[in-house]
Amino acid sequence: MAKVLIVGGGYAGFYAAWNLEKRLRKGEAELTLVDPLPYMTYQPFLPEVAAGSIEARHAVVGLRRHLKKTKVIAARITAIDHANRVATVTPRQGESWVEEYDHIVVTAGAVSRTFPIPGIAENAIGLKTIEEAVAIRNRLVSNFDKAAAMPAGEQRARLLTVVVVGGGFAGIEVFAELRSLASALVAKYPTLTPEDTRFHLIEAMGRIMPEVSQATGEWVRRRLAARGAQVHLDAQVKDAVGGDVALSTGEIISSDLIVWTAGVMANPTVVRGSDLPLDERGRIQTQPDLRVSRDGDVVDGAWAAGDIAAVPDLSGGGVGGHCVPNAQHAVRQGKQLAKNLTTVLRGGEPQKYLHKNLGAVAALGLYDGVFQSGRIAIKGFPAWVAHRGYHGLAMPSWERKLRVIGGWWNNLWLGRDFVDLSAVHDPRRAFEEFAARPRETAPAPEAHKPEADARLDVAAAPATA
Repeated sequence: MAKVLIVGGGYAGFYAAWNLEKRLRKGEAELTLVDPLPYMTYQPFLPEVAAGSIEARHAVVGLRRHLKKTKVIAARITAIDHANRVATVTPRQGESWVEEYDHIVVTAGAVSRTFPIPGIAENAIGLKTIEEAVAIRNRLVSNFDKAAAMPAGEQRARLLTVVVVGGGFAGIEVFAELRSLASALVAKYPTLTPEDTRFHLIEAMGRIMPEVSQATGEWVRRRLAARGAQVHLDAQVKDAVGGDVALSTGEIISSDLIVWTAGVMANPTVVRGSDLPLDERGRIQTQPDLRVSRDGDVVDGAWAAGDIAAVPDLSGGGVGGHCVPNAQHAVRQGKQLAKNLTTVLRGGEPQKYLHKNLGAVAALGLYDGVFQSGRIAIKGFPAWVAHRGYHGLAMPSWERKLRVIGGWWNNLWLGRDFVDLSAVHDPRRAFEEFAARPRETAPAPEAHKPEADARLDVAAAPATA
């Protein structure tokens, strides 16, 4: 059997494995998927997880539950030696080992792209993982609890100030969702008012949401401003030491919650340890059929898709001629890759990947949203319904769909759940605080040692001729 090694269990990796299981005949290939996490994260739901509108576990897809014919390994691929068709697998614990393969599918995704700005690494948090979304929600709710017990002043204002860096779709969605969550939280705290909360969005360009038209982006900006949020355009973060965000405009914003959404980059752990060809942005070079290419020639047995790959966009709508890193492309590339790999295993020729962007849809908090497809723009409640309808159906497997839609239905009648569970990260604290411990015993006195005393007496005696 051909050995197929899939590196990464995100959109492209999960859908590639899922569809390979459906297409391959019994005994045709052996599938192995390596990812440090045992689940795929549905990233469009991260802003709603941060706002408490979706349960965190419902926004992920368990790999072992849904990939029943694939060997799933919870580890990292730290080196790829494609010349010899081997990859180094490094588990969370234990020794690394070498995994042989006939075909490798690199779909390790992307990570948050940051810049060497003082204080960002220490004080900001990204929005690429489910853990980050939960941490953002816990931090905001925890800050409200702390602020409610404080008198008005700089310390309380700092706790109630949120800064989001990046005005793309991810930044706008989490910014609007957190603003919506804060409005709901204020009603639960009699000592706080909506005017006590401050929300700042920092964008280096002169507009927000480049995925939609200028007019639609301006409508979103006005919508956010009407809720008391401030959007800083043509502004860059120069410093964030101690949580004091200094902008290129001269403003300084003191905040205890800084969310960074200003771009992504190809997973550096995988690409830097690989001998596969990369483009100028550090992505793996591929042909339109998703096979890796070097100087226009196919690298036999190597495939790549998703955010880690530089896939040519044949529709003409890509940036720099390549597909933009989003869920639409990653899902469809994973499916096309599975089809092409199956075809190649059977001696056929793969097909080119072609997908025209269907449009962009974003939620702006409860019951509000925006949708853009070509010149058609839908705003407000209808766009919010379209957002939930599209992503509810796009969530893989009926099991996950039902959990997400069921959660939305419950929230409609019961309200969103925004309990702070940050203590879960230190689960033994309460047990250790009150646990009984053995009493300390006094050290036993040393026994008298005559021989030692005699030696001391001899050493102290004066010398004689």
